Amino acid sequence: MNPFEMVVAIIVIVTIGSVLKARYGIHKDKHGNEIFRGGDMASSDAAKLRDEVRALKDRVQVLERVITDSEASSLRLDREIEALRDKQNP
Repeated sequence: MNPFEMVVAIIVIVTIGSVLKARYGIHKDKHGNEIFRGGDMASSDAAKLRDEVRALKDRVQVLERVITDSEASSLRLDREIEALRDKQNP
């Protein structure tokens, strides 16, 4: 393979790689890190997933608080639950 053919082959390979990156939404940020930016459908799905993860994190925090509460606060919680039940059933 002569040098001219090698240069052409390298250019073709780099061009194909750039086209594939653009096709799949991979771009570089200002620090040179490659990031994935999908189309509109992917961003709406990502937003839904972010909201779901946020809601799940909130629920886990509540569960952790309930589990790690002291005995006095768990008694208070029991009283609050009973008060809510009493309000529900007249």
